[in-house]
Amino acid sequence: MTDLRRQIPFVLSLLFAIFNACSPARENDKKELGHFRFFNPSIVDTVFTREYIAEIHSIRNVEVRTRVKGFVEMIHVDEGRPVHAGQLLFTLGSREFRENLLKANANYKGLVAELKVAEVEMKNTRTLAEKNIVSSSELDMALARTEAISARIEEAQSAIELAKLNLSFTEIRAPFNGVINRIPFKTGSLLSEGDLLTTISDNSEVFAYFNVSEREFIELMKRDSVNTMNEVSLRLANNEMFGVKGRIETVENIIDRGTGNIAFRARFRNPELILRHGGSGKILLTETLHQAMVIPQKSTFEIQDRTYVYTLDSSNTVRARNIVPKLRLPHLFVIESGLSNSDRVIYEGIQQIREGDRVEPQYMPLHETEFD
Repeated sequence: MTDLRRQIPFVLSLLFAIFNACSPARENDKKELGHFRFFNPSIVDTVFTREYIAEIHSIRNVEVRTRVKGFVEMIHVDEGRPVHAGQLLFTLGSREFRENLLKANANYKGLVAELKVAEVEMKNTRTLAEKNIVSSSELDMALARTEAISARIEEAQSAIELAKLNLSFTEIRAPFNGVINRIPFKTGSLLSEGDLLTTISDNSEVFAYFNVSEREFIELMKRDSVNTMNEVSLRLANNEMFGVKGRIETVENIIDRGTGNIAFRARFRNPELILRHGGSGKILLTETLHQAMVIPQKSTFEIQDRTYVYTLDSSNTVRARNIVPKLRLPHLFVIESGLSNSDRVIYEGIQQIREGDRVEPQYMPLHETEFD
């Protein structure tokens, strides 16, 4: 390992030699060149925007399924139409369930009458038992018959409630205000229990789910908490901006091992119902950087996945400097390390110079540079 570390400066020198070999040939390797503009890195407060692909989900999107078997007797709504909570959507054939309810009621009434007779018999048996005309065992049997009939009455009442419930399932109503989606079955179709009739979406508000890398998540958490994050924007599929701002509500608790991402959820009001369940877009998350050091991207070059700039020393000699960018903004790099705001950095023409050249420097303020 020690030998390898000793060889690193040699390898870097060799790489610089290869890079500079691509520059136009010149008569002298260490020749003094003409004017080159330089700048001092700026320390600024700036904002930048991150974009994340988002999936749109209605705040409520439920499947409407049958709970009993039957034929579709009537469809009261059409696809794509708004409905209100409690509105009748479908009617299934109910004749069988009505007959079951009548049967349950009749059984209940019969048992009530039977109980009355049993109670009269028990009363008479008690009187006879008190006079020692019949044995006490006959009284016990009469009492048991009464209790058995009472239990059957409770069972009959339960059957009535079940029949009423099944009958109510033949009328399918909207669980909330929303919009009806596709209806796959038509009038007359035979349905089994659990068949999908349609789905209803409440699009008054929507959720936008998007994934953030673990590294970006850590950076976000260092600067803000989820509850204090700025509002987020949504770019629609046609590249137009959605007119209502949203806010991040929650973050999942687990980082996906396969992707290295963690899911965020933002909520948007949807007053004009433009956003629909299953749609897509891009979340724009704007962040503010305070006292950030920035330089133009055009002033940098890369060798072996490392980023460099050319700086000038006190004798105006060109020196290569390895820098570590923190963020890439449009036309700019935010620098994490490798430079100070007093360094003199060559702005342009880096293909014409190499390590050790001397130039005639010409200062220019960074805000006057052309970043395009």
